[in-house]
Amino acid sequence: MSKLGLYLHVPFCERKCPYCDFYSVKAEEELLDRYTLEMRKALFAWGQRAAGRPVETVYFGGGTPSLLGAGRLGELLETAFRAFSFSPFPEITAEVNPTSVDAAFFRELRRAGCNRLSLGMQSANEEELRLLGRRHSPEDVARAVADARHGGFENISLDLMLGLPGGSEERLANSIAFAAGLGVEHISAYLLKIEEHTPFATRKLPLPEEDEAADLYLFSVKELAARGFCQYEISNFSRSGQESRHNLIYWHGEEYLGLGPGAHSFFEGKRFYYPRDLKAFLQGEDFVEDGTGGSFFEYAMLNLRLTEGLTKPACEKKFGPEGGAEFEGMLERAKNCPPGLIRAGRERLAFTPEGFLVSNALLLKLLPNSG
Repeated sequence: MSKLGLYLHVPFCERKCPYCDFYSVKAEEELLDRYTLEMRKALFAWGQRAAGRPVETVYFGGGTPSLLGAGRLGELLETAFRAFSFSPFPEITAEVNPTSVDAAFFRELRRAGCNRLSLGMQSANEEELRLLGRRHSPEDVARAVADARHGGFENISLDLMLGLPGGSEERLANSIAFAAGLGVEHISAYLLKIEEHTPFATRKLPLPEEDEAADLYLFSVKELAARGFCQYEISNFSRSGQESRHNLIYWHGEEYLGLGPGAHSFFEGKRFYYPRDLKAFLQGEDFVEDGTGGSFFEYAMLNLRLTEGLTKPACEKKFGPEGGAEFEGMLERAKNCPPGLIRAGRERLAFTPEGFLVSNALLLKLLPNSG
């Protein structure tokens, strides 16, 4: 049977960062315990429904999953192992705040079965970290990476934010050099997006102009490549063979279960989500249906986030001859797109880094009948 990704949303933070739109609440011990208990119930229930589907990846996202502590995270992993079938070598990732962990945390988490970490660095510049509301320093990040290595982790990712207020190529180059110098395997580099209903949305920030932000993005692609990090997705870069297997499940249009308040799923051809409401989750309230998934448009849109792009054989394998015809139509429409944005061959269509910057506009041209 086809593999499955498992996403567990841990909706707790010490405090909310001013740019963040993910669902989270203040961490309190009683809530942490109640959440862990309810999540274990959800894992057992969904494990029965997904019987026989091998779990390929587990991802603890947030919020700040490390606030649960290694003990509770280990409980959830143990429950997942009991409730679901697993592939022989699953990738199991936990997002970690550099200031909420120590060496003992990493040792215990690694023993529990977690084998990949994602640390929220964002910047190696103190001024930028303060602006972003981050409590850690670059030294905290370096210490966390060193502690994680001593704890047995061989696969570590760092988050890096681009296009910050007052940012420059020099500051960005320093952050990239700092992250690469820590010897990590993966870097996620995102352009700052001002989300509605966040504190940043109410402030007049000296954000870079659109062209400046684009230049910073392209600069990061080149700098990361020069330091051995190949781009494999719009915002993700890795050393050879160290791509995030969990995120590739999303971008290849494969199925996954998202559990916890605010988590989304694509399972048995249907999409659904849990409301952004911890109280509702703790009371065992059910998910909300969100229609069907798996259309050709959706598949093409997701795969075009990857540097490998979309291929005719893959379209035909998934959708039959109609998939091949859809691909041919896209290939023909690509001829009308501006040069330098798309790499098109007989059986492959992919965006360049410049194309990623205008991917939404390109998709409208390539898939005009998306509805």
